[in-house]
Amino acid sequence: MAVAEHVKTPAIASATGRSDWPYIPDLLTQPVPRYTSYPPATAFHPAIAAPEYQQALNDIAPATEVSIYIHIPFCQQICWYCGCNTGAAGRKERLDAYISALESELSAVAAILGGRVRVRHIAFGGGSPNAIEPVQFVRLADRITTLFDATDPAISVEIDPRSFTMEWALALAACKVSRVSLGVQTLSPHVQSAIGRVQPAELIESCVAALRLRGIGDINFDLMYGLPHQQLADLEDTIDQAAAMLPSRIALFGYAHLPQMIPRQRRIDGNLLPDLNDRFLQAQLGYNKLINMGYVPVGFDHFALPEDSLAIAAEKGNVRRNFQGFTEDACQILLGFGASAISQFPDLIVQNEKNVGRYRELINGGQLPIAQGVSLSDADKKTAQKIEHLLCNLNTDLNGLQLSSEQNARLAEFCRLGLIKQNEASLHITESGRHYSRYIAQALT
Repeated sequence: MAVAEHVKTPAIASATGRSDWPYIPDLLTQPVPRYTSYPPATAFHPAIAAPEYQQALNDIAPATEVSIYIHIPFCQQICWYCGCNTGAAGRKERLDAYISALESELSAVAAILGGRVRVRHIAFGGGSPNAIEPVQFVRLADRITTLFDATDPAISVEIDPRSFTMEWALALAACKVSRVSLGVQTLSPHVQSAIGRVQPAELIESCVAALRLRGIGDINFDLMYGLPHQQLADLEDTIDQAAAMLPSRIALFGYAHLPQMIPRQRRIDGNLLPDLNDRFLQAQLGYNKLINMGYVPVGFDHFALPEDSLAIAAEKGNVRRNFQGFTEDACQILLGFGASAISQFPDLIVQNEKNVGRYRELINGGQLPIAQGVSLSDADKKTAQKIEHLLCNLNTDLNGLQLSSEQNARLAEFCRLGLIKQNEASLHITESGRHYSRYIAQALT
């Protein structure tokens, strides 16, 4: 791996904390998976589909604890930057038909499981779950707890503040939702206009107040850097305003501009994006500001208040990583429902059909809607375990890995750059290497 000699970036005057990440453009321009799983999604193929999924469901032992993910692939308004599998909510009939298919999928899987699992976590994502009607959400949540053994599960829901209502606050409270994630992204008006997501800070504040009034205190914010027209001062102001609302967690993601793959992103002029160095400085500024505000860094893009369960898990070395990001969820099995949802087992990963119409056709035809997946060999499982531990804890043991001479050379280069420390038995990502965690993880594959 040829990597140019790194250059230290200047300290950012507005951040009072450590600013010691090296700027390595040769690394930052390399595409790497997000590693929400290993093997990554690029390894999924249609040869692994419904039969393998059904067998995995049949093999689950009685009383196994699992997590459930529900995907709602609709939004009331489509943001230009978004890379999620979502579309405009449109006609009510379309949403009703989707919810009906989703309920049928839940029933089909519950019938196969025969009451053998205990649901510990339920996450609703999208899209925007609040693109559907509050009463539909209540019915869906009730359907899950009726079909499965779900005694007092931890329930989390992603919410678009622009379509949040008092009825939704009541519905979330009625369903005993314990955590809500708000898509904030940026609070700079000119940046909001450039990404097609206009939502004043006052709107976010009112959402937070309504949730807390109804007893939902665990609130996450999603923020982004690398957006069009975004300057360091814009990101700093957004973080200041966001942190003043005291969200329990903040995820700070870098915008990935892929207009050839994601047509809606063609509305964003790539010439208006920060260059590589400015993007790096934004990530560094965000990290410094958040840790100086008292947030605990978790992995490479999550932050949590010390009393939050994710920060507590990080202190104990119990953080996991799945398709929702960094989590304290210890379940080894994740069951995904809805178009494009992913299910994860110790030796199998499968993904549902992405197209909503085709997904409904499969369900209505009495089929499990699996479109693709991947089986994990013993070597895959070993590598997956090492990568997950590395991304979550910044360290991992190397026992059982047979690294090639090329892999060892890449790791040696990371050592030379000060990004990792390594001996024969273990690998540790230094604080200087945190921003490069995914690039380091790739060296283990």
